[in-house]
This record gives sequence, structure tokens and C-alpha cells, in this order.
Amino acid sequence: MVDDDASFTEATAKIIQLLQHEVQVAGSVEEARSCLQQTSFDIVLLDIMLPDGSGFEVLDSIYRFNRSAHIAFITGHVAVKNIIRSVAGPEVSFLLKPIDVDKIRNLLSRVVSANDNHEDEGITRHFGVLVGETPVMQGLYTMIERVAASSANVLIQGQSGSGKELVARAIHNATGCEGAFVAANCGAIPTELIASELFGHEKGAFTGASARKIGLFERAQGGTLFLDEITEMPLEMQPNLLRVLETGKICRVGGSQEIDVDCRVLSATNRSREELASKQYLREDIYFRLAVFPIDLPSLQERRDDIPLLAQAFLNEFNQKQNTAYRLDEASMERLQQYSWPGNIRELRHAIQRAHILTAPEEALLQLPDELSSPFASEAASPTALQAGKTIEEVEKQLIIETLKATQGAKPEAADMLGISLKTLYNRLNQYQQSSNISLESG
Repeated sequence: MVDDDASFTEATAKIIQLLQHEVQVAGSVEEARSCLQQTSFDIVLLDIMLPDGSGFEVLDSIYRFNRSAHIAFITGHVAVKNIIRSVAGPEVSFLLKPIDVDKIRNLLSRVVSANDNHEDEGITRHFGVLVGETPVMQGLYTMIERVAASSANVLIQGQSGSGKELVARAIHNATGCEGAFVAANCGAIPTELIASELFGHEKGAFTGASARKIGLFERAQGGTLFLDEITEMPLEMQPNLLRVLETGKICRVGGSQEIDVDCRVLSATNRSREELASKQYLREDIYFRLAVFPIDLPSLQERRDDIPLLAQAFLNEFNQKQNTAYRLDEASMERLQQYSWPGNIRELRHAIQRAHILTAPEEALLQLPDELSSPFASEAASPTALQAGKTIEEVEKQLIIETLKATQGAKPEAADMLGISLKTLYNRLNQYQQSSNISLESG
């Protein structure tokens, strides 16, 4: 509880303790920041006016050290709610003075109930979503904090399965904007519908347009629009996106009125900068609009010390969903850290989930499978192992074919393992069909 009114904090703290919760009191911005750095809190009760500044100045420490904490502003004026939400975001609560037992009990029970549904056993989720404490992740958190203070568009680049959408959500959370986080996979949208999905359409704009549709840009008004697999957007459609980024205006398909839109655009790709330049997946002008602030995500191999935290977080999730209590012992953790994880965090999560399903109910320890390797394992000795001199296209084709073999031709599962959309997989298979003898009818 952050409030400089000693009589108020003393009385309120007694109520909180009677309700069987622990409470710590800070009377200034500086004291609050010190507490937040040293202790993890479930709830922060925050006064607006403090002797050395504003309660809003405490928010940066909450977002950095206690991002999962629920924020409840203490105020005596209902009228200031909208002002507070415009600064702190929509997911805050309010504790209105005069305070009584019922008000505090309702707030605490609501927040504690929500926390019980997301039990993480002490694991910190930075900005509410990211797990990891290695130096490369600390550097990433610093970049997120800095870009969150601006309105710059961000291009997130990283290997498949490295957590690009989670980083996008972290940026959105750190911004504290009032609008929604709206995500779309450009590789999953049919080419002929991209304009309608992004900008919306008017009734009767084309065959099948039986009603007006609000597009992604309008849905993200005042918030964040995340465009995943941005390099899958056809080149001929990219000028339409560029115009919106430059003007801040859209026009629905079939409409004539320009509509102002105000949202941050985050995009992501697993293509390297060299590929973007040499293969022209993106026009140069749109790249510079999207990548005002580029972020490169580390692979899981570059943050091996985070594997125990991530594995435990995934196990907590599956235990909570299935009402189990499996644990990971040191030997299992060591195995997980020794494996290369070419599929990154997505592959690790899949391995923990598979082990959770296979572990017998009477077991206390999670039983990892004898073999952790997957179709991504570059170290596997086989006739299809990578060879020097192969082109990127040949390697990509080889990986897709081997993954389809591993999934017995199940294309949705193969697309998920590869970290691409089903539409992208079918596009690749159409290119290979003449030479690879892959059937497009099954799976």
C-alpha cells in the first residue's frame, strides 16, 4: 500500500491483516520503488498524490519488477477514473474512500481468485508474459521499456518458436495503452481478403460482403496491432499498408470516407535481415516504416540458463489445468538444459506437455521421454542431414518434407511444428509437388 496518510494506512493495514493477508506500507515514491525491487507483491494499492511525486511515477517500477501485480488506485473521486485509465491502462482497479471492510474484501478476493487460476510458484513474468532472467533477457526487457515510452513501430525478428508474439504482448503491456492488443497472421489470410481484414469493408463491397466489417486497424484503435509473418504479405499489397503507416488513415473496401486510425504497429518475421534484403520479402520503404525499432530475439540456445524457469512455468500451467502436482527433478532439468532445442520455446513447451500426458497418475516426478530429439535436430545423423553447398530453398524443402514424414503427413501438426501457417505450408507444397511426390490430398 503506497499512501502518505499514516492514519489511513494504519487502519487499512489492520483490516487487510484481519482478512489474513500480509501488507507492506510505503509513504513515498522512493519508498515504494525500494519495496518493489526487494519484494514480489500480488496487489499494489496506490495513492495518486504522494509527497515526492505522483503515484504514476511508481508504475515504471511495477512494470519492471512486479509486472504481474494487480494495481488498484486509492481515490476519493469517481470522476478521475477515466484520467487514471488513460495513463495506467484499462486493467486497473479502484479503491474508493472512505474505505470499509467490504470494499477491501471484494478487491482482495477478486484479485486472489484470478491469481489462483494462474499459479506460477514464484516465477516472475516480466511485463505479465515473459519468463527469463539471463543477461540477454535483461537486455531485452530494457529495450521493451525504452520502446514502450515511444510510439515507434517495432519489427521483431527471431527463429520460429522463440516467442515473438509474447514480446509483442510485452511491449503492449508496458505501454499501458487503453486500446486492445489485436493480432493477425499475415500468412493465414488469403491474398484476396488481406485488404478487407486489415481495413474492413462496407456492405456490398464484393460478393459475400453481406454486412459492414470493421478491420484490424480499427479494432486496434488506441492500442496495438501485431502483424505476424509480415514477410508472407504479397508485395503487391504492401503499398496499401505503407500508405496507412504514413498517413494514419484507412478507407474500408468499397467505401469512400477516410477514417483516422491511431495504433502502434508491431510486426514479426523469422527471416534474417540478410534474407529481407536479398530476397525482397519486404519493400525497402515499408521495411523502414515497420522497423523503426528492430528487436532481435535470442534463441533458446543463447539463454540456456532460462530453461529450468521456462520448463517449470510450463509444468505449472499443465499441472493447474489437469489438477496434478508433478515435479521436475535435477536429472530431468539437466537433460532439458543439455538438449539443443532447435524448435526453441515452442519445442520445449511441446516436450513438457507430451511428458505431462505420458506420466502415470501415481508418479510424483514428471517422466521425460527417452528421446527428446525432433525433426528439427540438426545433430541427427541421417541421409537427410544438412550438407555444405545446399541452397536455403533446398534446406527449407528438406525440412518440410522430413517434418511431414515425422507427422505421418498431418499437415496442421507439421505447420505447427515448423512455426508457419497452414496456408504457407500449402504454398510451399504446391511449389514442390512436381518434384517431391508429396500428396496434397491427405492430412
